[in-house]
Amino acid sequence: MGRAEERKARQRGGRRAAPRRRSSGAGGKSGIRRLFTWKKILGTFFGLCLLGMGAFIVLYMVIDIPEGNADAELQSNVYKYSDGSVMARTGDRNREIVDLAKVPKDVQRTFVAAENKTFYDDAGVDLKGTTRGVLNTLSGKGAQGGSTITQQYVKNYYLSQEQTVSRKLKELVISLKLDREKSKDYILAGYMNTSYYGRGAYGIQAAAQAYYRVDAEDLTVEQGAYLAALLQAPNQYDWANAGETGKKLVQERWNYVLDNMVEQKWLAASDRQGMEFPVPKEPKAAPELKGQTGYLVEAANATLKKQLVAQGAAEDMEQAKALVDLGGYTVTLNIDKKKQAALEKSVKAKLTSKLDPGKRDVDADVQAGAVSVDPKTGRVLAMYGGEDYVKHYTNNATRADYQPASTFKPVILAAAVDQDAETQDGVPITANTMYDGTSKRPVMDGDQKAGFAPPNEDDVDYGDIDVQEAMNKSVNSVFAQMGVDVGMSEVMKVAGELGMDTEGEQAVPAQTLGSMGASPLEMAGVYATLDNHGKKVTPQIVKSVEHKDRTVDIPEAVGGQVISEQAADTVTSVLTGVVDDGTARTSVRENPLRDGQQVAGKTGTSDNNKSAWFTGYTPGLVTSVGLFGEDPESHNQVPMYKAGGVDHRVNGGGFPAEIWAAYTFGVMDGVTRFDLDTKQGAAVKPSRSPSVSQSPSQSPTQEETREESPSQEPTTEEPSTGTPTTEEPSQSPSQSPSNSPSTQPPTGGATTDPENPFLPDGGRDDGR
Repeated sequence: MGRAEERKARQRGGRRAAPRRRSSGAGGKSGIRRLFTWKKILGTFFGLCLLGMGAFIVLYMVIDIPEGNADAELQSNVYKYSDGSVMARTGDRNREIVDLAKVPKDVQRTFVAAENKTFYDDAGVDLKGTTRGVLNTLSGKGAQGGSTITQQYVKNYYLSQEQTVSRKLKELVISLKLDREKSKDYILAGYMNTSYYGRGAYGIQAAAQAYYRVDAEDLTVEQGAYLAALLQAPNQYDWANAGETGKKLVQERWNYVLDNMVEQKWLAASDRQGMEFPVPKEPKAAPELKGQTGYLVEAANATLKKQLVAQGAAEDMEQAKALVDLGGYTVTLNIDKKKQAALEKSVKAKLTSKLDPGKRDVDADVQAGAVSVDPKTGRVLAMYGGEDYVKHYTNNATRADYQPASTFKPVILAAAVDQDAETQDGVPITANTMYDGTSKRPVMDGDQKAGFAPPNEDDVDYGDIDVQEAMNKSVNSVFAQMGVDVGMSEVMKVAGELGMDTEGEQAVPAQTLGSMGASPLEMAGVYATLDNHGKKVTPQIVKSVEHKDRTVDIPEAVGGQVISEQAADTVTSVLTGVVDDGTARTSVRENPLRDGQQVAGKTGTSDNNKSAWFTGYTPGLVTSVGLFGEDPESHNQVPMYKAGGVDHRVNGGGFPAEIWAAYTFGVMDGVTRFDLDTKQGAAVKPSRSPSVSQSPSQSPTQEETREESPSQEPTTEEPSTGTPTTEEPSQSPSQSPSNSPSTQPPTGGATTDPENPFLPDGGRDDGR
C-alpha cells in the first residue's frame, strides 16, 4: 500500500473502500434485455406459428364439409302457360336452382368480376381478408368484406350469417376442403343459386325473372352485371327503390364489374364501350293462387305426383306430395293463355253475372266447371274450376261426384255401332233404327223385364222414334233399351275405353241415364276420342316438367284406336243433329257467332236438377261444361231449380250450352267441317216423322215442350232401380200425321229404311 493510499485509509477509519456499484437503473435495463432477446422473441413467434398451424391442422382434421343448410335448398315450384310466361310460383322460398350450363358464360363471369377476380386460380380462401374479418370481429367493429366466392357460398349453403370467430374459422376450413373436392363450376353455380338478390328472389333464375322477366339462360351481359352488382347491397341497389345515391352507387358498381371483365380479357373493350345500363323492370306482384290459377296448379300437381309414382321416384302419392313440396320443379302447362281468358270471360258473361244470391238463395248453390281440349293432341287448352280457388277449393273441372246425365247417351250408341249390335229382334242398331219411345216403358231383356222403366223428360211419350231423333230429343226409354240390347257390360267396357272411370261401377240399365259420377275433364276426353275418329284421347294439362335432379316424363295424350273410326264418326254425325234439330238448338244453332261452323254435342240434365251439362265439339276443339248444385255450407248436392232467374229447371241447353257457344265461337279460327267416315252422312234426317203422344198424366191439349215452356212442373219420378236422367225435348210432342208413311211398324218395333243400306228388310222389334 503506498503512502497516498495509507493516508486515505486512515481518513476512512482504517477501512478499505468498497468497490463501486452500478446504478439500479442500468441493472434493470440489462435484465429486460436478457428476458426479451431477439432469439426468444423469434422463438416465441415461431412457437405460436407452430401452435397455430397445429391447431389449424387439428381443425382441418376434425371439421368436415357438413350437410347443406336445408333452408338454402328450399325452392319454389314454377308454373308456366304454354307460351312460357309465368303463371304462378309456389313454396316458402322464391328460388329455382338452375344448372350453370343454362347461364351464359359471359353472365357467369360478371359474378366473378364483381366478387373475386382470382376465383378460377385461388385455393378458395382469402387469408388476408379472413384475418381482417376475425380481428374486426374480436374488436367489435362488425362484418368486413374480403371473402372469396367459395367462402360466400360456404356461408350461404353450409353455415349461417352470424359473425363469430368460430364461424369464420369453420368457413375457412370448409372453403379449403370444398375447393379441393369440388370444381370451380360447382362452387360458382352454388353461389349464384343461393345468394339473395332482393325483391324476395333467391338465386339467379328467380332474380332474372324478378328484375328482367326473363329466364337466366336469356340474360345479357349487361343484365348479368347488374345482378352481380346487386349482391353487395340488394335492397339499396334495387333500381325501383333506390334513391339518387343508391342509383349512383349501383351504376358505379356496374361499371366496376364490366371494367374488371375487360381487365380479365373476358370482354372486348370495344363491346364494353357500347354497353348501356340495363334499367330493371318495375317490381311485379308475385303470382298468387287466387282466381283460376289455383285450380290449374292443383291439376298440374295431380299429374306431377301421379308421374312420380309411376316412374318409381315415389312409393305412393303421399311421398310424391312431399317431393313436390320440396320444390324445384318448373311445370309448363298446355293452357293457352288467350283461350283461358276467353273461357273465364264466357262463364262470367253467361252465368256468374246472372247469379244474385241476394235475390235468390239458390244462386249461391251453383258451381260451374269446364274443360277445353284439342282433340288432335289431347292438350287441355283451358280450364274453369270455380268462382275462385281461395273461396271454393274443390276443382269443379276435375270433380267426378256428379252425374253426367244424358251426355252419357253417345257412349251407348258408340258401343252399339262399334260392336255391330242388334236389337233383340236382330235389327242392326244405326241412326235410323226405330225404337219405342214410350215413357216409363219397361226395359226388356229377352222375354224378361229388366226391372227398369225410366220416364222421359216431362213423361212425354214419343211412340215409334228412330235413334237420330231419340238422340236429338234425349229420349230416356230408347237408350235404356238400347243399352240392354247392346249388353250393359259391353256399354261399360266401351265407356272405360273412351276414358270414363268405371271401376267399381255396376253394369245395370240405370247406368244408361248417366247415373255414375264423371267430371268435365273425363267427358271432354270421351268426346275428344269421338272427335278424333275413335283414337283414345286422354286430356293432358301438363306439357313438360323440368327438375335439376330428376326427369319427369309426361305420357302421350293420344293413344291407339279404342273404337272403330266408323263408330266414332257415326256418333259425331248423330250429335250434329242435337245441335241443329235437338236440345241445344237455341243456344248453339241460332247463335249469331256460329257463322256456319259445324258442331256436334249433347246436353244433359240430371234427376232433381243437381247437375246440367253441355259437351260439344268442332273438328278442332272439344269443350265440356257442367253446372253443379252444391250447398256452400254442407257441400251436399242440392237442386238448382230457378237459379239465375230461369222459370224452372236449369237445363244443359241453357247456361252450359250458352257458355260453350260464347267460348267456342269466340275462339274459332275459321269455319271447319267434320270429315266423317260413315255412310249415314251428317245428322241424317229421319225417313219419316216419328209419332209422339202424351202420357195420360199430361193435358191432352198441351203441345209445348218443357224447353219451350220452362215454367211447366216436372212429372218425372225416380224409379227404385236407378237414378233417371231428365232431359228437355226440343220439339212439340204432337207431330203431323201427314208426314208419316202409310205403313207403320208395330209399336216399339224396329224396321228397315229403304234409304238406309245398313238396315235389312223385314226386321222388327217387339219392344223388348
